[in-house]
Amino acid sequence: MIQPRPASAPVRRVLDGRYVRLEPVSATHAADLLAAVTVPDLVERFAYLPSDPPSSVVGFEHWIAQQSALSDPILFAVIDKATGRAGGWQQMMRIEPQHGVIEIGNIYWGPTVARTRLATEALYLFARHLFDDLGYRRFEWKCNDRNEPSKRAARRFGFTFEGVFRQHMIVRGQSRDTAWFSMLDGEWPARRAALERWLDPGNFDTEGRQRQPLRHGGP
Repeated sequence: MIQPRPASAPVRRVLDGRYVRLEPVSATHAADLLAAVTVPDLVERFAYLPSDPPSSVVGFEHWIAQQSALSDPILFAVIDKATGRAGGWQQMMRIEPQHGVIEIGNIYWGPTVARTRLATEALYLFARHLFDDLGYRRFEWKCNDRNEPSKRAARRFGFTFEGVFRQHMIVRGQSRDTAWFSMLDGEWPARRAALERWLDPGNFDTEGRQRQPLRHGGP
């Protein structure tokens, strides 16, 4: 039996894709991130996130400074390469290199990112870096069990549902049951191939609509 090896701890570095670039968040992203959260459906978009976003550029700069001082979680801005603007953010969190386990969380993909190829590639860039470069064994996605869009996204990206931890957390003063999903290193080659097929420019028409949906096959 092959002995599992520890993974490498992630560091703040740029992860570059075809459609998006993930940059360690900095004060230069503050104005773009404020614009990304200045939306009429703000309450709905943040209903399952730990807190509401800052409401000013100065507030975002303060929040970014706090995040930048942490080694876990590590916050990244999601940059639309077509515009050069940050359209949201996502975190590497609960980082356990000794066990080869890491989680993506605190995801906010604004209107220009959510439900587009940008969001799928943002997830793909994390997964590729964590599995292929850093040697993680397990990539986790967790969400409030009431958050049906998040659960659908996890399954679409190729995560496997593992169950619900009842009364797992108290968030915004409310009890939260947490749905757990994971992707394992042994599953990653097939997931990677499916994601790369879907992200290929040939899979989209001139208006950016997919020709074929994302299918992973297997269990």
